[in-house]
Amino acid sequence: MKFVDEATIDVAAGHGGAGCVSFRREKFIPFGGPNGGDGGRGGSVWVTADRNINTLIDYRYARRHEAKNGEPGRGSDQFGAAGPDIELRMPVGTIVSDAETGAVLVELLEHGQRALLAKGGDGGFGNLHFKSSTNRAPRQKTPGWPGEARKLKLELRVLADVGLLGMPNAGKSTLIAAISNARPKIADYPFTTLHPNLGVVRVGPEQSFVVADIPGLIEGASEGAGLGHQFLRHLQRTRLLLHIVDAAPFDEGADPVAQVRAIVAELKKYDPALAAKPRWLVFNKVDMLPPEERDARIKAYVRRLRHKGPVFAISALAREGLQPLLAQIWAHVAQYQREPEEADVRFDAPAAAPAEPPAAPPAGHG
Repeated sequence: MKFVDEATIDVAAGHGGAGCVSFRREKFIPFGGPNGGDGGRGGSVWVTADRNINTLIDYRYARRHEAKNGEPGRGSDQFGAAGPDIELRMPVGTIVSDAETGAVLVELLEHGQRALLAKGGDGGFGNLHFKSSTNRAPRQKTPGWPGEARKLKLELRVLADVGLLGMPNAGKSTLIAAISNARPKIADYPFTTLHPNLGVVRVGPEQSFVVADIPGLIEGASEGAGLGHQFLRHLQRTRLLLHIVDAAPFDEGADPVAQVRAIVAELKKYDPALAAKPRWLVFNKVDMLPPEERDARIKAYVRRLRHKGPVFAISALAREGLQPLLAQIWAHVAQYQREPEEADVRFDAPAAAPAEPPAAPPAGHG
């Protein structure tokens, strides 16, 4: 399935049904009185978070979502039926915002979380509604109110505890395949990863965390170079960044220190808050270094970088040094176990029409 993390859709709630003007006329009942019913409410548009959906591809092609209108009122005291609501199911981690104003309407962070996107219009009043002791034969009615309509922007940010970043071919996909059941494409050429991959890492009983692997970054990614800039948003919700560094690059002229500095500079340009997240250095492919030179090389790299955080030396392919790394990650991630939030959410969005019909009929109706 193609990974789609952005989409723009139009949603429209149903209009309310019009009220009815009707009078009861039966044999031997000369003054039956008004019996025109009210119109039905229009259907609303809701969004629900579903953990079984991983992409927004359904909304890339189906861009228009309309709820049905309410039925008009009828005689014999019959009120119109309300239009059915429609549910839009989206992946957990989706941000729904107004495409015109840019205001964020809702963030879907929990499975089953539900929010109202467009409210259906209320039904109009029939002449039965206007009956009184002084107005026994009213001929007034009101039309139904229009439903809300919006143009929405959908943006998916995956929910992961740990994010992997690094240059192409640094070994990110090999690492996530070694520590989880994820099976990303792995090859000996740059930009093998074309979309984010998620893997669940199980450290022990009831001890697990989610790792996100994004395409490799290159210098100029914040301005659009390469592929990684399209997916940096998926790291904004992570608790920890693992900076994978190729300790033994194929190109003898490549400098791992310069590569690390280039990626850090791109993170600061893209989002300073993302660059401020805890970032650990993980030197990969140490099995390709002579055993007597490994410690000296890594210490020299760290000294040049002036890195103050944790540093690890691993070989994802040979499964070396992974257990200490996973134990430290779990100890860090366990501090941020978030309490579940309320599942049903209703946001206060500006309405396109008044919430209640007027007490008196508009001019021109009667």
